[in-house]
Amino acid sequence: MRKMASWDKTLFLIALFKFSNELHGLPKKKRRRKLNVAVVGIPKTVDNDVGIIDRSFGFQTAVEMAQQAISAAHVEAESAVNGIGLVKLMGKGGLFEFLGQRLKENGHAVLVVAEGAGQRIIPRTDSQKEEKDESGNPVFLDVGVWLKSELKKWWARDHPDELFTVKYIDPTYMIRAVHANATDNSYCTLLAHSAIHGVMAGYTGFVTGPINGNYAYIPLEDVARANNPVNTKDHTWSWVRSVTNQPDFVRS
Repeated sequence: MRKMASWDKTLFLIALFKFSNELHGLPKKKRRRKLNVAVVGIPKTVDNDVGIIDRSFGFQTAVEMAQQAISAAHVEAESAVNGIGLVKLMGKGGLFEFLGQRLKENGHAVLVVAEGAGQRIIPRTDSQKEEKDESGNPVFLDVGVWLKSELKKWWARDHPDELFTVKYIDPTYMIRAVHANATDNSYCTLLAHSAIHGVMAGYTGFVTGPINGNYAYIPLEDVARANNPVNTKDHTWSWVRSVTNQPDFVRS
């Protein structure tokens, strides 16, 4: 922030700026200091939880890699007696009875859990309670390791004489490190072109992204305040439950 005067004519923010108060206030600080700098935001998150825009770049690639991890977990679970494949994926935010029924019916099950799940019930030490990331948010504990331990405790308690296998897969870095697929590659090019055209047209303090398939310029503050939660009443969530045989935990 102290080097604002040394910036050139344009500042491109490729960042998860929705969690950073400093980035939110850049356009206002620029105007207050009378700097002739255009500020452009391009949301960076593979979680696809940025509001207003259709999707953030990297999401399609992340889905492809996550699919590979889930397929591997399915093979591992299917290859073991009472096997469970546990996969932790990136994301924020009556299980044992359901698992018992699935194992009885199919002999295996696959669990996919978001990294932000269960944070309120995972035990934390005093030092862990105080830990914050660079954006000031509480640091996530590893829900996968905790859930694997809980699953083993549950099985040992309720089925002490039966075989049980849990294979835990954490593909986080595999997803982050992979090259963008063709869809995301093309999408990033369009975002870059859109950002440049916005600057050349004289706009500043905006985020570029598609809305209903049309590329638009949205005020940075509006995108920073918006989010994109999963709508459990939407037909898309019904499709997910139908394909995965997931029960309605809200009603159960």
